[in-house]
Amino acid sequence: MDEFSSYLASIDNPDHRERVTEVLTWVQETFPQLQPKVAWNQPMFTDHDTYIIGFSVAKQHMAVAPEAAGIQHFTEVIKEAGHSHTNQLVRFRWDKPFDFELLKQMIAFNIEDKADCTTFWRK
Repeated sequence: MDEFSSYLASIDNPDHRERVTEVLTWVQETFPQLQPKVAWNQPMFTDHDTYIIGFSVAKQHMAVAPEAAGIQHFTEVIKEAGHSHTNQLVRFRWDKPFDFELLKQMIAFNIEDKADCTTFWRK
């Protein structure tokens, strides 16, 4: 978790910091092949130098960004789970339990979908 220590220290709300730490730790343990990094002041995970998933903190939610293709692929699942989203991110509210199953599905999809990707972002 050393890669994210400065980012985590910058989160003022201790409950939010604890949730983000829990989620980032879970990703590292569940997908140990992914490389953690901070870019654009956000924690993210990459695979063979291609973006897989990123996170950011807002007042009411933690944003999880699987790129537009991930949002499009899971739009119905996201809606059924009661999460709101944009074209680029899903909002996981602080006042609800974190949806690790949806996160797992989004990460697994991106790993598989971008297996042959040679760029950081999808083209």
